[in-house]
Amino acid sequence: MTLALPLWFEIGSMVLLTAILIVDLLLIIKRPHVPSMREASLWVGFYVLLALVFAGAIYLLGDAQHATEFVAGWLTEYSLSIDNLFVFVLILGAFKVPSAYQQRALMIGIVLALVFRGIFILVGAAIIERFIAVFFIFGAWLIWTAWQQVKPGGHEDQGDSWIIRQVKKVLPFSDEYDGGKLRTTVDGKRMFTPFLLVLIALGATDLLFALDSIPAIFGITQSPFIVFTANVFALMGLRQLYFLLGGLLEKLPYLKYGIAAILAFIGVKLILHALHENELPFINGGEPVAVPDITTGMSLIFILAAMVVSTVASVWKAKQVAKATGETLHFGAAEPHAHDSAADQGPAKDRDSDAGN
Repeated sequence: MTLALPLWFEIGSMVLLTAILIVDLLLIIKRPHVPSMREASLWVGFYVLLALVFAGAIYLLGDAQHATEFVAGWLTEYSLSIDNLFVFVLILGAFKVPSAYQQRALMIGIVLALVFRGIFILVGAAIIERFIAVFFIFGAWLIWTAWQQVKPGGHEDQGDSWIIRQVKKVLPFSDEYDGGKLRTTVDGKRMFTPFLLVLIALGATDLLFALDSIPAIFGITQSPFIVFTANVFALMGLRQLYFLLGGLLEKLPYLKYGIAAILAFIGVKLILHALHENELPFINGGEPVAVPDITTGMSLIFILAAMVVSTVASVWKAKQVAKATGETLHFGAAEPHAHDSAADQGPAKDRDSDAGN
């Protein structure tokens, strides 16, 4: 069933979302800083409320079916984005990015994620329209990805990945940061700062996560408009969520199991849908296969349950560990490391003061 929303609503939504992202980016460029817990909480709450208001608008201007699809898709993408955020934490930690410039790196990473996902959405929609059997491939990929989530070593340190090593062989890099610049001068020689490596690592990670997130949401809805807006809303506020959670992500041991369960569930749903719409001659003679139909409502309930159970179990486990070790478990903005104050000032070696780079 095709979603019929007023053209003014679709265009207006895109314009508004783009404007919010641009304003967010300009704020970071103008005033790089580590947001307080209150600031981060307000921004995350604002973006969540905005997503719920958007779902209500789809319900009023469209129908309940597509409003439910948006909420389910948004929650799925949000859970996958949190997983994406976990890897961002590893990357920023591996490269020792100064706290004041972590926001800039995160925002650029989020913009790159939107670009990659936008491309994948256009390509995925075109393929699905012509070849519904691609859902067999999507489903198998998500199930395999779910297994990768839960097996040991599912989250690799991106600080010394293959692509980073190749870039280092080709381009000259300084050992220290120069504020938020991409290039600097050390001993009279122009070279790139580690900040460029951070952006490359974030971009490569975004590309890999787009391979998971797009098939996952196409398993919930086939409306390109809902797919894209759900991704935008999932990524909005992710930067503030990073500072809100601080180092707590690594203390949520069961979160990856909840995400894996969601991916596996949607993978199975995609395969069942492909069987229901089967056109492959070597399966049931090219005729549809009578298989159970997983509704959007069932998907929404499962997604919510997986997120709640994995989060509650993780928090309980973290509290038990903290109690046993005598530590204090709390949510809060990430604390700057000792090296940050010095790194924020840039390298001590000779460099130019040109702020244009």
